[in-house]
Amino acid sequence: MQIIYTIAELRLRLASQKNIGLVTTMGNLHAGHIHLVNLAKQQSDCIVVSIFVNPLQFGVNEDLAAYPRTLDADCKKLEAAGVDIVFAPSESEVYPTPQTMTILPPAIAEELCGASRPGHFAGVATVVSKLFNIVRPDVAVFGKKDFQQLFIIRQLVSQFNLPIEIVAGETIREEDGLAMSSRNGYLNPAERLEAQRLSRALKLVVDAVKKKKLGFTEIESQTTQYLTQLGWIVDYISIRNQDTLLPASTDNQKLVALGAARLGRTRLIDNIEFDLG
Repeated sequence: MQIIYTIAELRLRLASQKNIGLVTTMGNLHAGHIHLVNLAKQQSDCIVVSIFVNPLQFGVNEDLAAYPRTLDADCKKLEAAGVDIVFAPSESEVYPTPQTMTILPPAIAEELCGASRPGHFAGVATVVSKLFNIVRPDVAVFGKKDFQQLFIIRQLVSQFNLPIEIVAGETIREEDGLAMSSRNGYLNPAERLEAQRLSRALKLVVDAVKKKKLGFTEIESQTTQYLTQLGWIVDYISIRNQDTLLPASTDNQKLVALGAARLGRTRLIDNIEFDLG
């Protein structure tokens, strides 16, 4: 496995390479990331994993400085997983001059996670666009845990006619149902026990929708109140159309229940896809 730090060296290494798969990460890797790597290996001959903590997607008072950087440990995991190249550029390599030009994502980027993190998805779309231009992959794999991010990246590829297949990886969970995340390491022991409640709350949302005893807005409101009473600071609980991410209606068959909430200083997100057909 090669660890490459510059765009010039990476482009030289990939110049004659066919069938490239890309997994973009911010490091501090866990089993969910390795699952994405394994999916990429099924689709590609040469696997590139990028490790870059992207400042453009962090807002004021977010955890950019504190975000865990564990490159040595990450590289050991990736080598064991059979990755060919780790691309670990510096901030100045990715942004050699101030990034005054950015990708403007669709309006849905201002809802859900975007409502409390203004500019976040513009930062995501911009850095992913850069990485696509640098690596020029045939396949790129993204996890479903960041469901809104996956939706926006699919829109990016479609609307800019990029010749890249986007593969979605299922959310990998701990034994108690908590979605794996690099930020789970921020949780103290008591918070870690409580953290599983978000996935359980979303399961209750799905059950309530299927039983059709309440309207979607009532289900969202009651679930928000339930978590709030337990000490969570809820950004949103929302039932959406899987294909458009617009608020769901009773005519939709493929739905997704999404949630984001803070437990102590840690912001957790999760979602459950389900079908009413």
